Parts: sequence; structure tokens; C-alpha cells
Amino acid sequence: MRFSLCPVAMCLRLVFRSAGAPWWLAGVLLIVLLAASGCAAPADQDGEDNHPPGTNAGTYSMKRDVEGERFILEAGAELYREHCAVCHGERMEGAPQGTPLIGGALAHGASTDELVASISNGFSERGMPAWSATMSAEQIKTLAIWIVETREGLLYSDFNFTDELTLPAGTIRTRAYDLKIDVLTAGLDPLPYSLAVLPDGHVLVTEKMSGLRLITPGGELSALIEGTPAVYDDGQIGLGGVEEGLGWLLDVAPHPRYRENGWIYLAYTERCQGCNEASRVSGRPVSMVKLVRGRIENARWVDEQVIWQPPLESYSPSSDMIAGGRIAFDPDGYAFLSVGYKSDDGIQDLASPHGKIHRIGDDGRVPADNPFVDVPGALQSTWSYGHRTPQGLEFDARTRRLWGTEHGPRGGDEVNLLLPGRNYGWPLFSRGQNYDGTLVNGDGRHGTEVSLEDIEQPVVDLTPSVAVSAFVVYDGDAFAAWRGDLLVGSLKAADLIRLRIEDGKLVEREILIENLARIRDVEIGLAGELYLLLEHASGGQIVRVTRARPRR
Repeated sequence: MRFSLCPVAMCLRLVFRSAGAPWWLAGVLLIVLLAASGCAAPADQDGEDNHPPGTNAGTYSMKRDVEGERFILEAGAELYREHCAVCHGERMEGAPQGTPLIGGALAHGASTDELVASISNGFSERGMPAWSATMSAEQIKTLAIWIVETREGLLYSDFNFTDELTLPAGTIRTRAYDLKIDVLTAGLDPLPYSLAVLPDGHVLVTEKMSGLRLITPGGELSALIEGTPAVYDDGQIGLGGVEEGLGWLLDVAPHPRYRENGWIYLAYTERCQGCNEASRVSGRPVSMVKLVRGRIENARWVDEQVIWQPPLESYSPSSDMIAGGRIAFDPDGYAFLSVGYKSDDGIQDLASPHGKIHRIGDDGRVPADNPFVDVPGALQSTWSYGHRTPQGLEFDARTRRLWGTEHGPRGGDEVNLLLPGRNYGWPLFSRGQNYDGTLVNGDGRHGTEVSLEDIEQPVVDLTPSVAVSAFVVYDGDAFAAWRGDLLVGSLKAADLIRLRIEDGKLVEREILIENLARIRDVEIGLAGELYLLLEHASGGQIVRVTRARPRR
């Protein structure tokens, strides 16, 4: 049986909310509990070892940075109490000396950059000093991000994993349509990752620590498909009550010509112990993203072929939470695969697979027109580099453009147009802030000379972080007014967000569904309806979003 602190976290949240205690204190107490936890779970409920014969996968153990986590939760609040509360109120509600900072517009702007400017320069005519004289640039940005997070209800301590999950019972009104939500299937593992709609209306769903399942159009959930790559459920509780671990099943995608060939592609993190120097030195297992394809016959995974696998020396003990592992196809059958920063050292190194988007043929061959095929020492599958934690990956067949979403550090979530050969900046540049309060900048610590002009900037910056997840470029019939828009899920915000981008600029942003649950994946159904994959401590769900009755 897997031990979970989720009920404890939920109780703490409710107790502190009802008592009116400071919002950050529950998070601090949760960290203390998390630091004391760390129970490993068996491979399955019967305690059997399902590892492939001859494979030593080891046991996962998480190295917690408790002091760092305390800084993340407390630093902004402490700066506010020390410098701002006397004028703006303990809860930003305002005071005789200063205006409220919550519940309304701010005269000089409420974005992170605008708040940094206001705090730095002050307003001498109103008695507010220029805090740049007494606070560092890092402290000012920490304070600004914390204020924006608090204003928008996106505190770093709130992960929405244990909040009560209740689907809206009535109609949800958006600018163009009225929506309704119903459950396709429930009872999934709490941490599903991906879903894919097949041409016959069946839905494939991956559960990171369990495997692959098939769902009928009526919502009937199959048993686990037998024979898929090995996954492991010995993860441990991380910040926010979400589990970390190694050896997970990630994305699933049918081949563009699935009706003809039956190929299904799986991205997962292959795990081993003692298989490279990093594992031998640390005594811990390591893992890395791998792409395979196979077919499903009689509820079994068969005909498996390896499509992309990096060298064993690139396998890392870092948690698979940052692995990426999303798949996208273009109409010509080329596959794109995202790999996150499971190693800090290789993100700017073209010889390393980490922090990259890779492009390969559907059979694993490297396309001759990839941007680095003629660069000595470069990994020839690389399409773009400098990525941190890719979350979503989609090819827009209409415009023939590749789009991606990725997590920044504290703030700096991004929506990127992924161009061949371009550098997306991590770990040299970000509009967010490092978790230790330092600025993200190219100061030479990573052994590279890169200027800001060399970095491809995000089309959409999401600061404070909504914990952006997967998305679709909508091309269905049910919501014709949204064609070409990006419909983006979010984890911490728990919103479904619509982004309209024209000529490389964000021109419209709308929250379609607010405060639902952690939306891990988004897909389009055969009739243009939307499917949302929800992760939650009580169990994952797939919900269906359709149009309500037409407006009169």
C-alpha cells in the first residue's frame, strides 16, 4: 500500500483557511511533514517485482532540499512583512498610509515588471521610498513575484492536488460558447500523464506509475495493457503533495497513418541502476526519456521497436517530474520528442540530449534536413535546445509550425514557437527567478558565452506561473470560433486557458474553465469536443467538454 500525505495536506489547508491563519504557514508545516516522510512503495499491491529479467532498477530515494523549500514558501512573505505591511496592511488589505494591493487594479500596474519598477523607484510624493537603496535586485524581484502570486491566487505552496475536486454542475459561460462538463471515466491512478483519441473513438491513457489503458467511447476502462515498458511506483512525496520518482510512462501518440499501420508511440523514462557512472557514484538508480513504438493486439503490447534512445551515460538520477517526454507528429510523419533538464550540465551542449526538442523519422532515422546534422559532435536529432521542463508539444498542420509549453523556475512559464536550430535560453535566461531568489542570467556559470540577442524569446510569458501543462491547437468543428487558438491546460492554476496568437503576438487570452483541477493533458475528440485529463489525490479522471444549448 502506498503511503500518502494527501489527506494530511488537505486537512491542514482546510484548518488554516477556516482559522484565518497566515496562508503560508500551512505550507511550512506541510514541508516539515514531507521531510519526515519518504516511504517507498512496492512495485504493485501484491508486492511482486515486475522488473524485466536481468534488470537492476534499484530503489528510488529523493534528496530533499528542505531549507530551499522553506525559502520558496517564506521569503516573499517575510520581505513583505518587513518592508510593506505597515503601509499596505498585513494581508495587503490597505492601511492609512498605503493603498490596498489586493482586490483591485493598481495605479502603476500589477505585472511583475511593473511591480519591480514601483518597488525599486518608489513614489516620493506619496511617501514611498525607493527600495532599491536598501534592497537588492534579487529581493525586489522575490517580493514582486510574491505579490503577483498572492493577487492572482497562485501561491507557490498551493498545488491543487488535494483540493476538493467538484465538477461544475451547470453551464460554464465563455465569450463565444456556453460549455458543459461530464465525466468520461474516473478511477484512474492519481497521476495520469497523457491521453490520445483513436480513429474509432477509443481513448488511450497513460498512468505514469501504472501503465497504459484503453477506454471505450462509453467510458469503460480496460485493465492495464500487458507487455508495455516497465514502470515503477516507488516515488516519494514532494513539495505540494505530488510524488516524485524514476521510471514512468509518459506520452502516448498514434501514428498519423494509424488506420493503415496500427503503430502507437510511447515515451517513457527507462530506469536502471549501476548502468552508468552517475548511478555507480551515487548508488542510486538513473533514468532517461526513451521513445518506442508498438501495436496493441488482444490487450497486449506487441511488435515493440526502439525509435530514439540516448546513450546510457546521459541517464540521470533527477526526478522524472522534469523529464518532458511529449510526442508530436507533423503531417509528413516526422516525430518530435521533448526532453527536459534531467541534467543541468548538458542543456546548452549540442552533444547532450538534455533540454532539447528532438526530431526523428517515424522509424527512428535522423532527417537529413535537421539543423545540426552537419555540426561536428552535435546530437543529430536535435531540433532546438535550451529548454527547461517541456510540458506540451503540438504541431499546427495548418501553419506547419511547432509549438511548445514549458515550466520556468519561479515564474517564467512559456509558450514557445519552436524554430529549428534556435536556443531557448535555459539555464542562462528566464523571465522567472531561481528558487533560491537569485536572478536567472548568463553570468558565465554555465561555461558559455551567449547574449540575450541569441535567445529565442517566448511568444507568451506566464508570470506568475500557472504551472502550464499540455495543450492543443484547436482544429475541430464543435468550437469553430476557436480554430487555430491554443487551448492550454494548467496545473497550479487548474484552469483551461485560450490563447489567440497572430503574427507571433498574443492578441487574446481567456480563461475558459476556471479552478477545475490539475489539467495534465488536453485532446480533441472526433466531433470536436474536448477531453481533459485531470490528476488528483482522490484519483485521476477524464472529463468531456461540449457545447451546452446554443445561446438565444
